[in-house]
Amino acid sequence: MDAKSFIENSPGAIHEGRIAFVPDPLPPRWEFPPTLWPLLAEAKQQIGILEGIGRTLPNPAILLRPLADRESLKSSSLEGTYVTSKELLLFELAPRTARSENDPANDRREVLNYRKALEHGTTSALPLSLRLLKELHGILLKGVRGRDRSPGEFRRVQVAIGRSEKFIPPPPERVMECLDPLERYWHAVPSPYDPLVDCFLIHYQFETIHPFVDGNGRVGRLLLAIMLLERCGLSKPWLYMSEFFERNRDEYFQRLFDVSTKADWSGWIAFCLRGTVEQAKDTIQRCERLRSLRDKFMEKLQDVGGSVRLGSIVDRMFYSPFIRVAEIQKEHGITYPTASADIQRLVKAGILQALPNVRPKTFYCPDVLNVAYDRLDES
Repeated sequence: MDAKSFIENSPGAIHEGRIAFVPDPLPPRWEFPPTLWPLLAEAKQQIGILEGIGRTLPNPAILLRPLADRESLKSSSLEGTYVTSKELLLFELAPRTARSENDPANDRREVLNYRKALEHGTTSALPLSLRLLKELHGILLKGVRGRDRSPGEFRRVQVAIGRSEKFIPPPPERVMECLDPLERYWHAVPSPYDPLVDCFLIHYQFETIHPFVDGNGRVGRLLLAIMLLERCGLSKPWLYMSEFFERNRDEYFQRLFDVSTKADWSGWIAFCLRGTVEQAKDTIQRCERLRSLRDKFMEKLQDVGGSVRLGSIVDRMFYSPFIRVAEIQKEHGITYPTASADIQRLVKAGILQALPNVRPKTFYCPDVLNVAYDRLDES
């Protein structure tokens, strides 16, 4: 790390001895600029629209589950773990233990762990705290690569970011002196900033402290998702940022670095607010398409003699668009032939298709998969 790249009024200090950056406690010595008020207003407006639409859904799970999956996939890909939605959903139908370090099951388990941590963080009775962060970290690393790197414990060794050690977080003996004020800031009332802005200030602070040996990026984005839910008046976790960060990967990392080196809080917050607008609009569009798709499917069921059970199976497709006959048999307490006949009626209605080259035989809903998981400009 080049100490000369840090200007005199950067929001922290260079640690003596081995060069490392120790961030100042929040709040920063920075005043929210008037030029960003229109962008903040637009971001909050889109969040309000998203919350309103989300509340009108007859079954919020048709949107919440795909959103959580997309967040898990995108946050993991930022760390170099690339799994497709199809691979994740099929793995969940039949999870298995990795046979070697290079087994694809490792990557799929990592993404699945992220979703489990996300569910834990957004439903936990624990308040936002260092204890909750350690729990999330433990869930992330359970049974995957990195499980030998102190899961659920703050680091006791020095770490560096980037192959050439572009950025070096605080030394291990100073991690707690950075985390304790951060935890106090979470609960400070009132904050000098808008709650949405606060979410991104805290995200920067966590990533800069880098308190774990491994998994800091993912835990930081989990923390961000929890804060957006809690601080922005959302009834459900409708809003996630990892897709925007992944799509703008280089700028994401550079903006974080520029806060440390140049105190460029305005550039970082503007970047995050733009992302909020984009992600909220994206989710609004998905919500509307999924609701329209459900209405269309219910109309199709009438053509094949729809029943309450068939309608329930259709709703399940929005929760997870891959299904097997044995699952329908188990979930509805019916015989295998009856479950198979239900699936075939949905195939006849043009709702399900058989997935080729997959055993045991698996069916999926391509329309839901495209709208819920793919880029909207590709579906």
